[in-house]
Amino acid sequence: MLIRIINGPNLDLLGTREPSIYGTVSFAEVLQELQREFRGHSIDLFQSNVEGELINALRRADQECDGVVLNAAGYSHTSVALRDALSTMDIPVVEVHISNIHAREEFRHRSLTAVHCVGVITGFGTAGYRMAVDHLLRRGG
Repeated sequence: MLIRIINGPNLDLLGTREPSIYGTVSFAEVLQELQREFRGHSIDLFQSNVEGELINALRRADQECDGVVLNAAGYSHTSVALRDALSTMDIPVVEVHISNIHAREEFRHRSLTAVHCVGVITGFGTAGYRMAVDHLLRRGG
C-alpha cells in the first residue's frame, strides 16, 4: 500500500518549533521510523505552508495512493477549501494533530476538516502518525 502523509503549515519546523508542545524530533526522523516500522508498504511525505498546494496534494493522493494521513495544522480550524477538497476524496483520510487540540486555545477545539476523515487522532505527539498509518493499513486503505 502507498500511504501519503500530508503536513500543513509550520510542520517543516518540527523538532525546533515550540518543543514543549511539539517535541524535539524532526519530521524526517518520524518518517524514517514509520518507513522502518511498516516495511513492505510505501509511506511518503508532502509538506507545504500553502493552502492551495495542500489541496493539490490531496487531489494527487486521491489518484495515486491508498490512504492519507493529514495534519493540516492551523488550516484544520480555518480552511473551508481544504474541507471541500476532502469531501471529494475516494480514499480514506485520517486527521492527526500532534498536540491535544482540545486542551489548547478555544479556536483550536473545532476542526473543519475532521468531518470528511475516517478518524481523528489528537494529543499523542508524533506517535499519532504511527497510529494513523496502522489504522489505514488494517482497514486496507
